[in-house]
Amino acid sequence: MTGARTRGRPTVPVATLSRVLTVAALLGVVGLLPWLSGRDPALSILRARSAEQDPTPEALEAVRRDLGLADGPVAILLRWVGGVLHGDFGTSWNTGRDVLPSTLAALGVSATLLACAALVAVPVAAALVAPALRAGVTGAPRRTSGFAAAALTATPEFLLASIGVVVGSLYLSLPSYGWTGPQSAILPALALGLPAGGLVGRLLADSVSSASTEHWVVTWSAAGIDRRRTALAVLRRAAAAVTPQIGLVAVAVLGGAVAVEQVFAVPGLGRTMLGDARSQDLPALQADVLVLLVVGVIVGIVTTAARRALLGASVHDDAVPVPAARFVRRRRHAAIPVATALGILAIVLVGLPRDPYAATTAKYAPPSSAAPFGTDASGRDVLARVAHGAATTIGTSAAVLLAAVVVGVVLGCAPRLFVGPIEVSNAAPPVVTGVLVASIQGPSAGAAALAVLLVSWAPLAAHTAALAAEVRSRPYVVIMPSLGASRSRILLGTVLPAVVPTVVRHALLRLPGVALALAALGFLGLGPTPPSPDWGLVLADGVAAVERAPWVAAAPLLSLILLSVTAVAASSLAGRPGRRTTPVTSSPVSNSAVPTP
Repeated sequence: MTGARTRGRPTVPVATLSRVLTVAALLGVVGLLPWLSGRDPALSILRARSAEQDPTPEALEAVRRDLGLADGPVAILLRWVGGVLHGDFGTSWNTGRDVLPSTLAALGVSATLLACAALVAVPVAAALVAPALRAGVTGAPRRTSGFAAAALTATPEFLLASIGVVVGSLYLSLPSYGWTGPQSAILPALALGLPAGGLVGRLLADSVSSASTEHWVVTWSAAGIDRRRTALAVLRRAAAAVTPQIGLVAVAVLGGAVAVEQVFAVPGLGRTMLGDARSQDLPALQADVLVLLVVGVIVGIVTTAARRALLGASVHDDAVPVPAARFVRRRRHAAIPVATALGILAIVLVGLPRDPYAATTAKYAPPSSAAPFGTDASGRDVLARVAHGAATTIGTSAAVLLAAVVVGVVLGCAPRLFVGPIEVSNAAPPVVTGVLVASIQGPSAGAAALAVLLVSWAPLAAHTAALAAEVRSRPYVVIMPSLGASRSRILLGTVLPAVVPTVVRHALLRLPGVALALAALGFLGLGPTPPSPDWGLVLADGVAAVERAPWVAAAPLLSLILLSVTAVAASSLAGRPGRRTTPVTSSPVSNSAVPTP
């Protein structure tokens, strides 16, 4: 016991040091942003203060002298850090007021919006989990088809927000702009809660299906335990596996709802951060980032504690069974991804011969034989633009996801060492990293891909860490060092083969999310630039005319849904559990890992 405690002591300082160094590195990048971008920060501040004042050398020098820019970025950053340690987050370069009160006010708005979105996401997720839970406790565990979840997660929040503005203002008499009271949160909460509920529901449904194959479920069933109690135990066991993912989704919604906040003019933290980054208001941007990172770290700690509480005393980290259930491939299930993939292929083959840039007919022409998906605001063929954009959008998404899997698996195998980058990467949503990367490189497809990659690996790394911990707790793995197996042999020969297939299936589920993140950056002008037929730009055109010409947005939305269904179905096809009565496990499940009814 003493040896275990001795070995365990360094882990806490390592995790803490990882968090501190990562936050310091990110704040350093933010502090150097005005200089890394190659733009004169004095010019940006002068334009933010007064767009009419001429940027004369005298005016720029006055701004530099007023803000102390002549001292250089390092001195400014160190001065800011010293102020933070004394509770002073600085004053805004644009307004001259303290930045902390406005940042906390924006955080309060975003937290309220997150709570309202959770009220939407929870029942959506429950509806998606119910079929898997019912099947699991009745002896036929299965993964859900996921079509509803795929459709929800494939629908961009900003598109839902734009539709909500039209429907809310014309038919429901709900406020569509600003933040004036509880009613102002209804439409933004729907736009954020529906996709989040679809993602959480899908992850939890898969976890329920996996938990239902464990031997203790068979034992409970043979002992005549009430199905309701069994269902609650399975749900608790499954929730423990995805609790970190739920925390990641919550933080992503909190800081990444920029597009929704932009559409509804909600003064939340994401929208505030985007404005501060564009105006290069460095003290305000640093306060925004620091507050968001602190929230991300707190959520990470809380979800870790919640996971341990859910596992409880009888199912704990040192004795968690991860049975290698037999997966049965069935040809009829292959028809789903094949059909949806053929749908995307048909769109591409029919649209590729068409010109995506030429104005061939009238503006906003409805679908016809000449233009099956109609035309956009410039009279361009929407089918041609969607088809030509498919190669770049899907190809870029797949490349980003592949890189995210590699990075996530590698860093997830050392979670305590990389806990800081994992938490920070998730706390910085794609839009925020998109702003930072675009400020340095300029808006482009490559910059958008890099921005999405910087945050996409974090959920996969967290999932890898959780799965690796469970695999290492198997009895036959615990005893391997005593038999002479080295750490590298255990990792490469036992842990990774058991973890990687599940992480890859998780990554496939996130393919639509990566495509949506790229689309959101294009929508906000942080990705490919017009007239590129990128799906994000096509969606941006459709959002602007969603009431007048809904077919412009419908075409890329249909493509995203087909892509999402293909990814979900392919994930299910990659591994489908067989009947629970004949599971195959690599080792017996220990008694300490069986919940006590």
